[in-house]
This record gives sequence, structure tokens and C-alpha cells, in this order.
Amino acid sequence: MSRSSALPRWAEWGLLPLINLGVALALAGGVVAVLGESPWVAVKLLVAGAFGSQEGIGYTLYYATNFIFTGLAVAVAYQAGLFNIGVEGQAYVGGLGVGLVALEWGEAHPLLVLPLAMLAGALGGAAWAWLPAWLQARRGSHIVITTIMFNFLASALVTYLLVNVLIKPGQQSPETREFGPGAMMPAMHEVLGAGGIAFAASPWNIAFGLALMAAVAVWVLIWRTRWGYAWRVAGENPTAAIYAGIAPARVIIGSMVISGALAGGLGLNELLGSQHRILIDFPGGAGFVGIAVALMGRNHPAGIVAAAVLFGGLYQGGAQLSFDLPRINRDMVVVIQGLVILICGALGDIFHAPLLAMLHFWGRARRSATG
Repeated sequence: MSRSSALPRWAEWGLLPLINLGVALALAGGVVAVLGESPWVAVKLLVAGAFGSQEGIGYTLYYATNFIFTGLAVAVAYQAGLFNIGVEGQAYVGGLGVGLVALEWGEAHPLLVLPLAMLAGALGGAAWAWLPAWLQARRGSHIVITTIMFNFLASALVTYLLVNVLIKPGQQSPETREFGPGAMMPAMHEVLGAGGIAFAASPWNIAFGLALMAAVAVWVLIWRTRWGYAWRVAGENPTAAIYAGIAPARVIIGSMVISGALAGGLGLNELLGSQHRILIDFPGGAGFVGIAVALMGRNHPAGIVAAAVLFGGLYQGGAQLSFDLPRINRDMVVVIQGLVILICGALGDIFHAPLLAMLHFWGRARRSATG
């Protein structure tokens, strides 16, 4: 984007996402009105369900943890000029690694199990991202096509293992036995309670802190290291990167491996922090929501954390909405969430040009008024 067509930083990172969110909520309010309910009442219930109680906040931050990991995974690849659609599959395989460690060593001390599970999740996600990256770097296969295909392969792999290998004996549901006590991620209400702070019970756990640490690490990697600089140069102008001596293949493989490792962090929150077993479809679409989170957060860790909390609130508040307003069932809540994802994610730059024109006109008017 040229300098003349670029928004000021405060508008790019603050005002434009707020406009997108406002339009998305207005469209969602129209859907609610068509169903015969009050949009204002729906918004109040949505906000109250997500942030109006300790339990609601806990669930919101629990969902947000998944979205931070997946949003960061999308953003790292995007900075290198790659669109990683395979975060869902990478989260599947990374979570499988987490679950296998928990099943094998769940009776050991948590200080041994949890670091091993983190390592296994990162390695599983990285390995599942490496092959599509290698195919693009060495064989010219498009990363979007291969990562989409690998989502289905990951789902099929986990389903096969749960049905035929890892299923708990004597049950019909395709899931493993429960993990041992050493593989339980400490819940935040327990951690806060140990410090004398009472907090309502929820699945929110210390994986949230790990996600925030990952966000800081991504910021350092992308904006404070030579690797990150090379990735950003390659993402902005591949021809200039080659002229500067930056190897495209290394950029593709390196950024995708880190992206997959971040996606593997979802298993820590979902499996060790909440489910305590491996289940079918445990990522729950978080890999795809991560795309919208990264786009709304402008592919910056700080923006991604804020967008993840917003989407976590939509998930938790949407559940409350479907419970309190009988005309808005769970399917309609998904439609409302989809509108927010569409406007804030896929169409995130649709108001860029009108906002740029408005700011330009406002600036000229101020200059004329002053002189």
C-alpha cells in the first residue's frame, strides 16, 4: 500500500476495526429485529452474558485463549506473505501430541508432564505445517490448497485413532480415557483462590497466560529479530527479498513451522484445561475463527489479543442470548457470529477507502479553517 493511500496508525489500528464492528453489530441487530426481538435487549444480554459475571468472564477468556493461539498462528504466516488456512488441522495434530503425552505420563508430576505436553503440541503442529510449506518452497504447490487438504487429513487421522486405537475400552463414544492428575492444567479460579482472590469456577486456566506469553514472543520475533525482518520483507516484496539475499524457501518453511507450533497450543487449553481427554472435533472451528481474529487484529499480537477477547465474548454471550431469547436459537447465534466474522475479518478493509477519504476531507477542512 502506498504512503498516500495509508491510514494513520491510530485509524488503521483503532478506528477502522471499531467501524467494522459497529457495522457488523448493526447487521446482527437487523437479523434480531426480523426475528421479532429487540436488538437493544439482545445486545445487553450478549454483553452481560460475556462480561457481566465472573463465570461469564471466565468462559470468555477460556474461548479467547484458543483464538489467541490460532490468531497468532495465522498472523505469523501472513507476515511472511502466506495465507495459512490449515491452522485447524495443525491444532488437531498438535492437540493429539498433547493428548498422547497426557495419556502416557498423566500420573507423573505436573512439572514434568506439562512442559512435555507443551513441547509435543508445538512439535505436532509444526510437523503438520512443515509438509505444506516444503511442498510450496520446493515443488511450487500453493499453500492455501495444501493446507486446506491437510485440515481434512488431520481430522481423518484423529478420528481413525480415536475410533480404532485410543478409544476407552467398553464405551461407544469415540474418546479416550480421562487424563491422569498430572496432566491437568491448573484452573485460574484455583490459582487466584490460592492467592486469596475468590473467583467463580470456569474452564479458564493458566493456558491463557501462556497465550499472552506467546503473543509477546511473536512480537519480539517479528519486529525485533533478523528472522522477523526477513519474513516481513519477503511478505511485502518477494522480489526485493531475493535481491537482498533472503532465501524464499527458508522464509516459507520457517514461518509456517512457527505458525503450526503456535496452533498446537490450542490443545493445552482445550484438552488439558477443560476436556481432560481427547475428543472428536476438539478444536471446534477455532482455527478458522483465528483467521478473522488475525485480520481484525491487523496481524499484530496486541490487536489479536483484543480481537480474541471480543470473539470469546461473542461465543459466551451468544450462548446466553440463545438461552434467554427463545426466538434466537443456537443456529441464529451462529449466523450473528458469522456476520461479525464476515465484516470484521473477510471484509475488514471494505471501509478503508471511505475512511481515508473522510479523514482527508476533514484534514483539508481543518487546514482551511486555521488558515
